[in-house]
Amino acid sequence: MGKRRRDREVDQISLSYFDSAFGVIGIGYTERSVVALQLPEDSPEQTRRRLASSLPDALEVELAGVGLDAATRIQALLAGEDADLDPIPIDISQCSEFNQQVYAVVRMIERGEALTYGEVARRVGEPGGAQAVGRAMGANPIPVIVPCHRVVGANRELVGFSANGGIETKRRMLLVEECPVVPPTLFDNL
Repeated sequence: MGKRRRDREVDQISLSYFDSAFGVIGIGYTERSVVALQLPEDSPEQTRRRLASSLPDALEVELAGVGLDAATRIQALLAGEDADLDPIPIDISQCSEFNQQVYAVVRMIERGEALTYGEVARRVGEPGGAQAVGRAMGANPIPVIVPCHRVVGANRELVGFSANGGIETKRRMLLVEECPVVPPTLFDNL
């Protein structure tokens, strides 16, 4: 077991919640890094229950430190601002090596851009591994910071989004980021 994994095991994980343009988001973090993010569920209570159940030893606290910085940046991004999420430290050491590689590639996708599952697979040295990338996206513990919504189907189609609201949530997130993969419709308020 590496040093990072041991450090995470002794770090206290804090849970906090914050409002966003998409609803209440939950965040799990230590003094050093974000370890989990829960996109909004149907109600703030459901968001709280879902995040708390995934981090049973965490303590609910007021936003502070790494969590506050991440929340502020995420709020700005989801409000349509050009917020930089790169400085947010994350801990994905509990994820498989393949998933870590996928998340590193996905984290490099800029606001307003998208890659296909196949393109991500090729970038991690697994041509033909699009389905494995899809599974990694479904297991992503830190959506938005690891922007799995920016990964699309082979024909630039919106497929596969496990957050509440599914593909419609993915579409809304890409619209807010002005991604050309999703042209606005008459019914979108931009």
